[in-house]
Amino acid sequence: MSEKSRRINHEPAFLLAAVPWRESSLRLEMYSRSYGRVSLLARSARKRQSELRGVLVPFVPVSVSWYGSGETKTLHRAEWLGGWPQPQGRVLLSGLYLNELVLKLTPREDAQPAVYDALAQALRSLCTNTAHAAALRRFEWRLLTELGYAPDLHTDINGDPVSAGRRYLIEAEQPPQPCADGSIPQGVLTADGADLAALREGVFDNGESLRQALKITRMLLDFYLPEGIRSRHVLQQMQRFAPPALAEG
Repeated sequence: MSEKSRRINHEPAFLLAAVPWRESSLRLEMYSRSYGRVSLLARSARKRQSELRGVLVPFVPVSVSWYGSGETKTLHRAEWLGGWPQPQGRVLLSGLYLNELVLKLTPREDAQPAVYDALAQALRSLCTNTAHAAALRRFEWRLLTELGYAPDLHTDINGDPVSAGRRYLIEAEQPPQPCADGSIPQGVLTADGADLAALREGVFDNGESLRQALKITRMLLDFYLPEGIRSRHVLQQMQRFAPPALAEG
C-alpha cells in the first residue's frame, strides 16, 4: 500500500498547536476523535492564497483529512465545522490551558473519543457560558480519569463507599483515605465526601465544592506534570489583578 493510499478522510479534530516549518508550511498538533493526537504537516498553509489560512484555527472543531504512515502525516484537506464563536480575552487563555493539558498528557495516536468529547464540551462552555471555572474543573477531571490518572472517588482505600460528611485524605495514585477524628495531618490535602462526589459527577452546587475541586485537580496535575503548565501561570498572574468576581479558574 502506498503512503498516499493510507488516507483518513473527514475526521473531526481540534487544533492544539501550530509552528512554522520551512518557508510557508506549518507543523500541526491536532486532537482527533477517532485517532487521538496526531502530528500533521500543512504544506504551504502560510501562503496568503492558501485555503487553510482561515480554517486552521484553535478552539473550534474542524474536519481534517490526511495521508501518510510516518509519525508526521500530510494534511490533505481541512474544513471549518463551526459550532461556537472564537474565545476572547481571558477565556482565550483558558482555551490555551486546555490545549496544553491535552498536548502534555495524551500519548500520540492513542484513540480516546471520550477525551475529544470532553474537550469539545469544555471549549463550547468556555465560549458560550459564564461558568468557566466549573467547565475547567470538569475537563481536568474527565481528562485525568480517561487517562487513568485520577483516583476512583466512589470508594475509599478500604473499599467502603465515599460518604458525605466524612473527611478524606487525598493523595496522587491512592484512593481516598478516611481521616480519623482529630487525626488530620498538617499540610496535607483533605476533602469532604460531598465535595468528592461533586468533582466525580461534575456538578458544583456551591463555591466550596468548586474550591475543593481546584485543589484536587491542581495537586494531581502538579504530580503528573512536575515541569509545570505555562498557560496556568499566565492565568494566575492575571488573577492577581482581576476583580474578585473574575478571579476563578
